[in-house]
Amino acid sequence: MNDGEKHTLAQLARLYGVAVAYRDFTGRRRQASPPALLAVLQALGAPVSGAADLPEALCRRKLELWRCPSDPVAVCRAGEQPTLELRLEAGKSNVPISCRLEPEAGEPLQWTCMPDRLPVIRTEKFAGVEYTARRMTVPAKLPLGYHRLSLDFAAASRTVSLISAPARAYSPAAGSRLWGIFAPLYALHSATSWAAGSVTDLEALSSWVGSLGGKIVGTLPLLACFLEEPFEPSPYSPVSRLFWNEFYLDVALIPELENCPKARELLNSRAFEVEIAALRRAPLVDYRRGMAVKRKVLELLMRCCYMGQPARLEELRRWAAQNQAAVDYACFRAAVSRQGPVWAHWPERMRKGDLQPGDYDLETKRYHLYVQWVARQQFGNLASRTKADSRGLYLDFPLGVHRDGYDVWRWQELFAVGAACGAPPDQLNAAGQNWEFPPLHPDKLREQGYRYYIASLRHHLRHAGVLRLDHVAGLHRLFWIPAGLPAAEGVYIHYRHEEFYAILALESCRHRTALVGEDLGTVPSSVRAALSRHGLKGMYVLPFEGKSQPRKGWRPVPAGSLACLNTHDMPPFAAFWHDSKPAARAGLARFLRRKGFLKTRSPGARAMLRACYSYLAAGRAGMVLINLEDLWLETASQNMPGTGREQPNWRRKASYSLEDLRRLPGILEILKKIDQFRHRTKQ
Repeated sequence: MNDGEKHTLAQLARLYGVAVAYRDFTGRRRQASPPALLAVLQALGAPVSGAADLPEALCRRKLELWRCPSDPVAVCRAGEQPTLELRLEAGKSNVPISCRLEPEAGEPLQWTCMPDRLPVIRTEKFAGVEYTARRMTVPAKLPLGYHRLSLDFAAASRTVSLISAPARAYSPAAGSRLWGIFAPLYALHSATSWAAGSVTDLEALSSWVGSLGGKIVGTLPLLACFLEEPFEPSPYSPVSRLFWNEFYLDVALIPELENCPKARELLNSRAFEVEIAALRRAPLVDYRRGMAVKRKVLELLMRCCYMGQPARLEELRRWAAQNQAAVDYACFRAAVSRQGPVWAHWPERMRKGDLQPGDYDLETKRYHLYVQWVARQQFGNLASRTKADSRGLYLDFPLGVHRDGYDVWRWQELFAVGAACGAPPDQLNAAGQNWEFPPLHPDKLREQGYRYYIASLRHHLRHAGVLRLDHVAGLHRLFWIPAGLPAAEGVYIHYRHEEFYAILALESCRHRTALVGEDLGTVPSSVRAALSRHGLKGMYVLPFEGKSQPRKGWRPVPAGSLACLNTHDMPPFAAFWHDSKPAARAGLARFLRRKGFLKTRSPGARAMLRACYSYLAAGRAGMVLINLEDLWLETASQNMPGTGREQPNWRRKASYSLEDLRRLPGILEILKKIDQFRHRTKQ
């Protein structure tokens, strides 16, 4: 490709929001290769396959942008008049535009706009036609909410989603100094657990933490996963971001059990008790076997609901009528069971989203609808009880979904299936990372008015007191890896972050849920500035915050942030301490002694753990989250990024049961000390 073609390629890329270069973790500028740019443009839908297509593709893109009379989304602050850019042929600026504003609540407003009376932003002559962009102000101050603006031109019409949002996301009362415990739910276990933790175990942990003064219990995503074929237990590759994982249901809480003799007979059988005992003893979670066992009982309960409990069945039917997406999801899961796990291989009609009753087994559809109904009840009851006791759940909003899952099948136009999300090479992964799930298409997402994104958020926010946004830099840009290319050849694609932040601020305030942005690793400073500006809390992970020279100490904890010692993708503290270089260990110990949190000069892992958590608890962080496994100096990781099935990722159970926690030496002492520091006024 010659220099002229490369220049045209770069122009086209920028018009699609593609970054032609980026700064890597060393600060070095990395230029995207022409093959990578061509491939990612194809994934975005650009009509280009080689250098010969570039001039025509560039003309078409420019014409497409100018002929689109306005953007599909506009943002304003509550109580302000939104503005938007109108793009018209210069010769048609004297043709009136009929406008109709339909607010989220209230009466519509209609008016006529004369384009030639609007201020000019820019002009361009293209393909022999002069175009003018003008600024239009809606003549109404909008309250909080999602509003609809219809624009009727002489030969076209356009609908714009107007998002009127607070300036900042919801935040607990000023000066709040919360603390809590983090643990993956699959890792929790108790005397009543089966293959893994359940809703009841999460509530038991929350109650125990609350009795010690803690207000938060955090866990990994709890969304529906493929636990048969295609088997994928990772909580960060769910079937959908709209539905729960029935693997975590507590069968004992389901009302049908009382009047379902077959289910009770199965639960009391010797063979079943032996199976549960084996699953309970296993050090690793056996998802396939555990789900198969639980499903046997859930299917019996579902049949009892449909066959013998009219009141409950009527309640289920009312819920289904109000939640048609759940019915659609149940049909999809039933079709997966009959047609095969990869929907892209289904017959064309089904592949395009049209399922008929003969395409799946009715019993399987009923099962998936029933378990989602029960899951909504159990997770809803859990959230209600924790909120009633002034506690909250810290839930996790994953970045993506499984490419063979429900969300990609139902909203195929929103996903760029010709690419995968990932991360560029860094100090931990020299080859980069391919996370395998398809990215959301920035233009298609906006054309849809972000409805899918909003629905996914609401699914979490109605239950969460705090919501962690995985890879929050993805609100600004995502690293796309075109199909067939290695991760190192990926390219960044830009998104309209201000529109995302408006949605997040509006939804978090409506649900009174605080937002935490996972901003670890190579994150541009502009992202952290945007988080602060919009009221999202950043993360402070103490081992990451040491300065390049240990003697210079550690960066201070930002006010209001979420502070911790590690995440699920990092080794527990004891492993970090053991594997750190002597200079780094000495530097951290010296820093903590200087701050008054460490007395000994030759501290072991336990003394350092107490000192580190005390330092975080005494500081300016709005929340301090403690890894449950740190409390007994666990050394094994829950997840090792960049590895696959060769490691027991997402499977390792906690070394101690929930009943053991109250008896382990030293745990109560450190948690009480943390609670004291959190309630002490910061000097």
